[in-house]
Amino acid sequence: MEIIAQLLQGGWNALLEYLSGHVLTCLIPAFFIAGAVSVFVSQGDILKYFGPKAKKLLSYSVASVSGAILAVCSCTVLPLFGGIYKKGAGIGPAIAFLYSGPAINVLAIVYTARILGFDLGLARAIGAVIFAAGIGLIMALIYHKEESLKDAAAFDALVPDSKAKKWWQQGIFFVVLVGILIFAASKNWIATGVLLAALGFILWRWFTNDEIGTWMKGTLHFVRLIVPWLLVGVFAAGIIVTFIPQAAVANWVGGNSLLANFIASFLGALMYFATLTEVPIISAFVNLGMGKGPTLALLLAGPALSLPNMLVIRSIMGTKKTFTYIALVVVFSTVAGYIFGLIAQ
Repeated sequence: MEIIAQLLQGGWNALLEYLSGHVLTCLIPAFFIAGAVSVFVSQGDILKYFGPKAKKLLSYSVASVSGAILAVCSCTVLPLFGGIYKKGAGIGPAIAFLYSGPAINVLAIVYTARILGFDLGLARAIGAVIFAAGIGLIMALIYHKEESLKDAAAFDALVPDSKAKKWWQQGIFFVVLVGILIFAASKNWIATGVLLAALGFILWRWFTNDEIGTWMKGTLHFVRLIVPWLLVGVFAAGIIVTFIPQAAVANWVGGNSLLANFIASFLGALMYFATLTEVPIISAFVNLGMGKGPTLALLLAGPALSLPNMLVIRSIMGTKKTFTYIALVVVFSTVAGYIFGLIAQ
């Protein structure tokens, strides 16, 4: 009974920490952005730049480096991913965006280089960009027939939006929303307050009450879709972290074998890391003897995946595609970690 109580306490603590530290500053702004994408961005624009028939160089380039401007974690990126995917984005660019969002965070890359070494910081940056594009392309190839049908149906149902905002109005609107997300996540309350005031002015001048109401409904849709699975996943991840001692994990991944790198990738995929928190946690593992290869594997798999993340992705794009995505991230991370471990020896 004592062990069960400790596990439940670990899950409860993880849930409280997540709700107090991340929901207000990260997840809520992301939900509003997702709702805005679903309501105000025309389906034609999404299909033009991210649809299955969009130019691959443009769509994958944009999607693969999107994380450079979004300081988001594996859970905060979910409503944004859900927004563009439900709107008609091809699975390849959408998956590239899903991976890059938390993986190519500039702050995290710099922090990694400073705490764990320049070589790991550089390897993480290069690996994350390659992974985003590579995994997205493979997903698009595997589900090519299904995506072609989706693309055709989307264009058949496409109706020109005569009430769309001017491009510069939409641009300013979304820049302000993304700015709120970034500054709120970094707890810069002065900048956040200024941007919130700017958002209020924009809504007053450019949007009708009906449009704002539709935006709120779109946002609520993503809240209902994502939050229940997210909370269950965070609770379960807290139990897992409590159940597996850090010292034992360090012993399992102390060398540079394929098994050690796989274990690091697999455990990283299950654990939840809030933005930037993966660096001090992994630094503790390194101090306990974790090898450089498994360290990179954990850095590449951990921020991009988590148990809450998996559950929500499944609710958005189905079980088969979710397991394919998870398998690709774990395999890519394992191989990259093993190669880096050989080079770094």
